[in-house]
Amino acid sequence: MKRYGKKILILAFWLAVWQAASLFIDNSLVFAGPADVAKALWELPGDADFWRILGTSLGKIGGGFLLALAAGLALGGLAYRFPLLGELVSPLLSLMKTVPVASFVILALILMGSAHLSVLIVFVVTLPVIAVQTQAGLGNLDPQLREMADVFRIRGWKRFWYLYRPAMAPFLLSALRLTVGMGWKSGVAAEVIGVSSYSIGAELYNAKIYLQTEKLFAWTAVILLLSFLCEKTVLWLAGRLLREG
Repeated sequence: MKRYGKKILILAFWLAVWQAASLFIDNSLVFAGPADVAKALWELPGDADFWRILGTSLGKIGGGFLLALAAGLALGGLAYRFPLLGELVSPLLSLMKTVPVASFVILALILMGSAHLSVLIVFVVTLPVIAVQTQAGLGNLDPQLREMADVFRIRGWKRFWYLYRPAMAPFLLSALRLTVGMGWKSGVAAEVIGVSSYSIGAELYNAKIYLQTEKLFAWTAVILLLSFLCEKTVLWLAGRLLREG
């Protein structure tokens, strides 16, 4: 109970700072206060397109993340099994991690338009982390356990499930904890640049064009909530699968 009380006090403090800043600036077009944002947030679900926008962004960003998860697990596993392959793809993964998201977005817009832009960008941003952490997790297996498995001829699925799965669990969970938030940030950024139809990014862009800062903050709050819920859901499912089996 004490812990929750402390968090509430911290939240109240920052809301007070926010309110003080809005009073100091005294221009709701430039910087909306908590009350204006709360009102805009309350009104959002009443918009006829709200749930369609939410579903579209969630589907595309979630789809890009799931594709990256599947590809990252496969690529990390193959890189561990075939070290030469790991060396070959290492420069590509490093390039994907270091090239600015905006560069990928612009190139993708030229090549494929904006319809599935966020799917591709989320995939590109999250794949390297998942692949590298998967490879590191598989390499984390105790050599003595590997020798024991060889002695008792534990092969195939059983070998993976009882040996490699526990070894890679902390690495993969760490990757998921990091990449869910990265996926939402990069996906929405792609939607903003590409102004994708019926997307949260397009709503942020429109709020900027029409100087609706309260709506900008309200949609940002929606993004934070969706990112939080997705992260908790993914980590819970992955934790059950990787740690409990």
